[in-house]
Amino acid sequence: MAFSSLSTAATNVNPNKSFEVTPSPSDSISSLSFSPKANHLVATSWDNQVRCWEIHSGSSQPKASISHDQPVLCSAWKDDGTTVFTGGCDKQVKMWPLLSGGQPTTVAMHDAPVKEVAWIPQMNLLVSGSWDKTVRYWDTRQAQPAHVQQLPEKCYAITVNYPLMVVGTSDRNLIVYNLQNPQTEFKRIQSPLKYQTRCLAAFPDQQGFLVGSIEGRVGVHHLDDAQQSKNFTFKCHREGPSGSEIYSVNSLNFHPVHHTFATAGSDGAFNFWDKDSKQRLKAFSRCPNPIPCGAFNADGSIYAYAVCYDWSKGAENNNPSTAKSYIYLHSTQESEVKGKPRVGTGRK
Repeated sequence: MAFSSLSTAATNVNPNKSFEVTPSPSDSISSLSFSPKANHLVATSWDNQVRCWEIHSGSSQPKASISHDQPVLCSAWKDDGTTVFTGGCDKQVKMWPLLSGGQPTTVAMHDAPVKEVAWIPQMNLLVSGSWDKTVRYWDTRQAQPAHVQQLPEKCYAITVNYPLMVVGTSDRNLIVYNLQNPQTEFKRIQSPLKYQTRCLAAFPDQQGFLVGSIEGRVGVHHLDDAQQSKNFTFKCHREGPSGSEIYSVNSLNFHPVHHTFATAGSDGAFNFWDKDSKQRLKAFSRCPNPIPCGAFNADGSIYAYAVCYDWSKGAENNNPSTAKSYIYLHSTQESEVKGKPRVGTGRK
């Protein structure tokens, strides 16, 4: 009996009984983005496709899709929920007027793959970060960038919560910008984590950011020097005796209402955390494949996550016949995402 239940657990592709979005992409999923205005979910994939679904209670309806010439790595919505920006290995960013049914147009170009895109409504500009060691700001009506910012190394991650923008590059550089003065670095710091940066998330109050790395660790970093005592790092996405199996933290997302956050990792698990009380609020069962990305919807009632091969072990370990890609939706419960008082503080 114990053997059969163990075997079932090992092969259960959906151990958290989440709702599956169909049809799923035919290759690994690189990003998930919810519209800020409606339950429209966009996924980008290594199969060169960008897909959108309309999510209803208990159902998902394919809405539309577009193609890039090469794998697509990133996506972001315009703040009005009408338009999606996507970038990838074809070195360009496409603007897709999804709600109007319009055709995508190329609005940004780089000299190497585009790893990150973000829309900055307060500036009416798009920002794109690339492996060509630049961040570029774009007025989408103009062919040339409004500004090109040189980076010390390849861009691996960007997070924007105006006026704060943080860019993570190789060599563990974290470059902080005040977008009220975007052409000047506000601060450059070395990551508090010892290994390569994988993901970033700006605090909802713009006072700092989270950084996740390939070593199964997250850093909580405040920008104000007077708040440095509040900085800390913690281990997550580790398994085995004393955490000897270490997995990458691939995704960091703040809950839009409660300001707690989710981590997702190459161990196939996602967890919800409260940085203020330094507690894990909820740990979910491990899926059989990595989770490369996750996203909350606009009101935080849904957490979407992808389960698929994440290329961390190279192409030689990818088996397309068995490594199917899935997108799942978890309906969040308040007890999972609402912060708790820190033990002994009485904080509400």
